[in-house]
Amino acid sequence: MKIGLLGGTFDPIHYGHIKPALEVQQRLELDKIWLMPNHIPPHKQTTQVSSQHRLTMVELISQQYDEFEVCDIEINRDMPSYSATTLQILSEQYPLHQFYFIMGTDSFIQFQSWYQWQSILKLCNIVVCQRPGWQLDKTSPMAEILEQNMAVSTLAKTGKIFPIDVSLQDISSTEIRHILYQGGQRNLSSTPAAETTNISETSHMLPNVIQEYIFEHHLYQNK
Repeated sequence: MKIGLLGGTFDPIHYGHIKPALEVQQRLELDKIWLMPNHIPPHKQTTQVSSQHRLTMVELISQQYDEFEVCDIEINRDMPSYSATTLQILSEQYPLHQFYFIMGTDSFIQFQSWYQWQSILKLCNIVVCQRPGWQLDKTSPMAEILEQNMAVSTLAKTGKIFPIDVSLQDISSTEIRHILYQGGQRNLSSTPAAETTNISETSHMLPNVIQEYIFEHHLYQNK
């Protein structure tokens, strides 16, 4: 099977994660996209809500979209979630699968700073999605690596890089959390329309099932 891997804190998961992943799945004709929430992300200090809440939200999305499945290998690991380690384990567990590791241009630019980054290319193919505000400079060291490993077909099991132009989704989890926090403060002042306003402000960013889960559990509404 051809499996796309999309990791992240998903704090919360939103259309900026979902829509590009669906486009990659269609463009490369992948069998599934595995969503991998991190437990202890190596490049971030902390998350705003618990691992269980973030995992549940990813599970809800996987129930909404047949293209997605949940991969809990990282969120159940009580140590930093290094991609090289994850891919090594997955390659051993699923030797017949062909993995496509999905990242944004911003992550690809910093790829050489990742833990054992060379081994990642030996374990999978990489899909680079264009993201708002980021462009790979021709003088960047990663530009040469991209040129050397640019994929011309999907036959190679590992080592190839697939640049994919996706519809830009200028959405960030930080922005969503800020809107939800401001809405939480409005709720404290007992404004009757506060939650309705909150839903309206995030409706283009979050699927309904995620909005409902967030409001049900009062997530991100206080610091």
